[in-house]
Amino acid sequence: MKTLLVSIVLFACSINAIAMAQVNTTQQDKMKTCNTEASSKQLKGEARTAFMSNCLKSKPTLTAQQNKMKTCNEDAAKKELAGDARRTFMSNCLKADANGLTSQQNKMKTCNAKPEAIKLKGDARKAFMKACLSN
Repeated sequence: MKTLLVSIVLFACSINAIAMAQVNTTQQDKMKTCNTEASSKQLKGEARTAFMSNCLKSKPTLTAQQNKMKTCNEDAAKKELAGDARRTFMSNCLKADANGLTSQQNKMKTCNAKPEAIKLKGDARKAFMKACLSN
């Protein structure tokens, strides 16, 4: 019985170790990217070492959503919001488009507002919108 139990535990540990070995961490991905970049620049010796050090220390740039989240958090902190008020503020802040509508959204809004679009239904509307948006 003990042998069976030990075998099961060892099997489970080996499966876990194999799975962990196959998963690249963020740091490993960063190392790979920096190494590729250093190779493409044909850096050698101390220049390569310095480049790799700086590259690995650098923080990744934030996505637009992450920037928006950071800004909204700062605004909520300045207003000293807490609880439901903070949750509501954050929800509205994150939904709001700080940069206004994209050009495609503006086109869509303009095409939808045209009198012809308002009257049309079904396939005729689809054809009109397709033509309007492609201009």
